[in-house]
Amino acid sequence: RRILLVDDEENFVTTTKLGLEHEGFEVITASDGVEGLKKTNEEKPDLILLDVMMPKMNGYQVCRELKGSDDTKGIPIIMLTAKSQESDKFWAEETGVDDYATKPFEMVELLEKIRKLLKN
Repeated sequence: RRILLVDDEENFVTTTKLGLEHEGFEVITASDGVEGLKKTNEEKPDLILLDVMMPKMNGYQVCRELKGSDDTKGIPIIMLTAKSQESDKFWAEETGVDDYATKPFEMVELLEKIRKLLKN
């Protein structure tokens, strides 16, 4: 299964990518929202891990665009963010995310969310 990881924090991307690859996933990365949209359309990932706070285009905007397109609306999206306020979760749900993980999180927790969404 192919996962697109969209996040602008290089250390987080490296660590998370290694953990996911260790579990057998193919991981594609993008460092901002615009690149994330481009790679989604080019690579057609099975699932997207999407940061909220990024340059060029934030995660809410990316999610809204992906969920509004017939070509990409079926791709599950897990929003990854350090923002843990209820209002942040509300806006994530409003844009159509399938799940939400607050940084820092345990890899086991993230893998559980990924596997749950990929079973569908």
